Parts: sequence; C-alpha cells; structure tokens
Amino acid sequence: MNTELFQFLRELRDSNHREWFRDNKKRYDELRVQFVDCVQQLIDRIALFDPEIAGLDPKNCIYRIYRDIRFSNDKTPYKNHFGAYMTGYGGRTSPYAGYYVHLEPDGAFLSGGVWCPPPPLLKKLRQDIYDNMDEFVKIIENRTFRQTYPALEGEMLKRVPPGYPSGGPYDDILRHKDFVVSSSKPESFFCTAGWIERAAEDFKTLQPFNHFLNYTVNEFFGKV
Repeated sequence: MNTELFQFLRELRDSNHREWFRDNKKRYDELRVQFVDCVQQLIDRIALFDPEIAGLDPKNCIYRIYRDIRFSNDKTPYKNHFGAYMTGYGGRTSPYAGYYVHLEPDGAFLSGGVWCPPPPLLKKLRQDIYDNMDEFVKIIENRTFRQTYPALEGEMLKRVPPGYPSGGPYDDILRHKDFVVSSSKPESFFCTAGWIERAAEDFKTLQPFNHFLNYTVNEFFGKV
C-alpha cells in the first residue's frame, strides 16, 4: 500500500461523479487489485492467532466502492474509502465480530467487534456482557488493549435499558447498541513497509474481544 491510494481517494472525494470515475477507472482497478492482495496478507496473518479466519476469500471481505443511494439524501455515487471486514463466519455480510480495515484520507482506522446487531442479538449480547461483566471489563481495560482501542464506540441509549440496575459503574457499557472499538491511524501507518504486520499485531490485541462476543453470537445462532 502506498500514497497513491490515498491520493486517488482524495481526488475522488473532490470529484465524486461518474464522469471522473469513468476517466479514472483503470487507476481504481489497479488499486483494488493491490488492496485485495493486502487483505489476503492480513487474513493469512490473522489466521495465525484466530484460526476461524483461515481460508477466507478477500473478495468476500472487501466492500464495493459504489454507494447505495436509493434511500440517502447524499446522492454522491462513490464511497471515499476502501474497506474490508474479515471474519471467519462469512466476510463482510457476517453478523459476527471480526476485523475491519478502513483506508480514507484523514480518517483511516482499524476496528472490530459487532456493529449494528439486530435487536434480538443485541439483547443477548447485552445480557451476556452483564452476566460476565468482570470478564468483559478485564478484556477492554487491559493496558495494551486500552492503549490501542481507547473506548467502546457506537450508538448508545439515553439510559440503561429496562431490566438492568442503573447508577452503577457499568451503565455506559449497558447503554451501548453496538459493541465496537477502533484505533485511528495516520495515513503514514499504511504507507510504510511492514504495515500489514503492525496491523495484524493490533488485531491480535483485539482477538479476545471478538472471541468474547462471538461466543454469544454462536449461542444466538445455535452453534454452541
């Protein structure tokens, strides 16, 4: 990966229309091939500590650059980023916790966890976190984890949902509607030799978090 990808995305952000993209389609195709190769290398390295990832097809992990504008007020046709979601349970369409890489000018990051679960799954995740709060907090308060992934992110309820005590130290955790974390990165992180190894190390730090969540997801789908 190099600065050419970020340069392409900057130009796309400034000229987000079909004529520009048509004129630069060859550039995009070449950069996508490079990105597929990078995602394959990430899969191979993640599989060393998370065997569920082994054999995953990178093309099943990479998101399309074309935006779905049918129900959006924003009618720009293309995304301003490259993204890939790696999990051993179906790639980018999976409801399972996984590993996400997001390359965007001035907004690149690594991420993971369960984002936007359907209400029945969210209910079970919240209950299992509540029932095993000490284990969950030990994971997210681990020093290395906290340095890499500073806080739980995502949408939150205004108050603790019914059925749970309020006023405790873990109210914010119980208010979450997503259980995701992310690690913001400068563009230079992805433009220097060895970035895939460094990203894999950050994802290794993330693995216990994903493992905790995926035990619940497996139960939800009757796989435990």
